[in-house]
Amino acid sequence: MKRLNSIPKQDGFRMPGEFEKHSGTYIIWPERPDNWRLGGKPAQKTFAEVASVIGKYEPCTVIVSNYQYKNARGMLPPYVKVVEMSNDDSWVRDCGATFLVNDQGTLRGVDWTFNAWGGLVDGLYFPWDKDDMIAEKMCELEYADRYRLDDFILEGGSIHTDGDGTLMVTAECLLSEGRNSHLTKEQIEQTLKDYLNVEKVLWIPRGIYNDETNGHVDNMCNFVKPGEVVLAWTDDENDPQYERSKEAYDYLVNETDAKGRKLVVHKLLIPKTPILITKEESEGVDAVDGTLPRQEGDRMAASYVNYYTGNGFVAVPAFGDPHDELAVKKLQELYPDRTIESIPAREILLGGGNIHCITQQVPSRTIRK
Repeated sequence: MKRLNSIPKQDGFRMPGEFEKHSGTYIIWPERPDNWRLGGKPAQKTFAEVASVIGKYEPCTVIVSNYQYKNARGMLPPYVKVVEMSNDDSWVRDCGATFLVNDQGTLRGVDWTFNAWGGLVDGLYFPWDKDDMIAEKMCELEYADRYRLDDFILEGGSIHTDGDGTLMVTAECLLSEGRNSHLTKEQIEQTLKDYLNVEKVLWIPRGIYNDETNGHVDNMCNFVKPGEVVLAWTDDENDPQYERSKEAYDYLVNETDAKGRKLVVHKLLIPKTPILITKEESEGVDAVDGTLPRQEGDRMAASYVNYYTGNGFVAVPAFGDPHDELAVKKLQELYPDRTIESIPAREILLGGGNIHCITQQVPSRTIRK
């Protein structure tokens, strides 16, 4: 598969909305003992459940290291494909390819530079060279030519698009020192417009409180469809999340999208009780220099907005919280034609993300009329 030197926008390629039809989903198997407790065993059960649910609706491929291949193959159902590939950790949303399509149904990938959410400034682990090669390998598996950006750092969880000309990001993340500090905000925005084929970028100020990714947008806000978004929210004015959510809400209701539509903003409550790392959970993670530690009592960045939209379903995290049921009810209202699959996801959250963070969609090669 070729590495291209052109620009997607000029070539007529765009990033579809996640709610558009997929040809499949990728996941990377967890095993890193300095991020996943007890050598990743509890997380593997959750990842296997996520893959099993997704695989009922669309093709699902799980990437796994050679050490874990037999184990993963044994834990996953036969309808989930398992592919051996070296990796540093299991966040395919962030290190994997961002796939684009054109109106003729051709698929291409964008291969951003990945530096583990901040490199040597405030990155979460070192090294990250295997993860930075995942996107290229995914493009090979999909028979897709790719655009590689050697001088632009981006993670898939830091962008959301409506597939209709509008992109959503957080300034907290994209303007962080460990990513593209050599570029201005205007230069960053132009690169996003060129490589994702969008006309307008919405800059939400900040993401979820205590989010170790510097506030990825996929934990904070998502497009339900063009002109309609869902926002992580709390009514508790004493919660440090309140100020962030209010700030985002005020920004979004006063904005329009690329087509001039006023945005409809739906509030999706975060868990009622802040989710903290327990002593047992903290002690199960290996302490290693260069990797973000998991300390007892740390508040995790729990949000139901970190859901994954697939063919006929929405996979939403559950935390054993009273608001789990409210999240399912709200999402069923917003996605009346999809099945809402609620999956216990505390083990993913303990690793620093959630269901959206561990998935990456491959859009359908559909000819647009």
